[in-house]
Amino acid sequence: MTESQAAGTHTPRSRPIAVLFDLDGTLIDSIGLLLASVRHAFEGFSGRAPIEQEWIAGIGTPLATQLKAFCDSDEQLAEVTLRYRTFQRAAHDRLTTAYPGTLEVLGSLAAAGHPMAIVTSKSNEMMHRALDLTEIAPYMTSTIGSDSCDLHKPDPFPVRMALQELGYQENEAVFLGDSPHDINAGNAAGVISIAALWGPFSRDQLEPANPAHFLDNISDLPALVERIQNRARV
Repeated sequence: MTESQAAGTHTPRSRPIAVLFDLDGTLIDSIGLLLASVRHAFEGFSGRAPIEQEWIAGIGTPLATQLKAFCDSDEQLAEVTLRYRTFQRAAHDRLTTAYPGTLEVLGSLAAAGHPMAIVTSKSNEMMHRALDLTEIAPYMTSTIGSDSCDLHKPDPFPVRMALQELGYQENEAVFLGDSPHDINAGNAAGVISIAALWGPFSRDQLEPANPAHFLDNISDLPALVERIQNRARV
């Protein structure tokens, strides 16, 4: 934990802390869609296609970064990207849902006055489509997608961008994410990072990133935020 995190944990706060969220695997269950999209993208192509665990390991980073590692040329990258996006758009609404309890949690946090933001490596187009479909959009004051900036998780820049839009400092915020990329970005930005254990990453995969807290169920988030708000040791 950084000095700013420690100070934020033990210094009284005059306003509700900000709560930042990753999207895929954290607020929305879309992992099946992502895996189906990449299988479709590489179907019939020569060379090596990513296996499921390889693709999951890259979730939380931009699509172009993930695809480029498995493409032999810019032409192939353009083609598999088009195939991925075409399938993703067609299947999106069928294969995207909010995790159970998510809207209730967001409503509870909003009622307590916590400003909220999305920090995702998903394209802005698909981010907004998912937020609208799942009815999460009204709760978010800031929405940072892969098209919002040039630097992406695990770089801390998009986390800091969301904080700037909210008008908050790093010692006034937590960031909930399901991937090591989320935790690394949050830690580097100086916020309190919380690891979501209901996504595709296991606790063993997340522990090396050193989150401040682990959460087994999203329904437990308001109580954890309240304890952090009140400077309790948890």
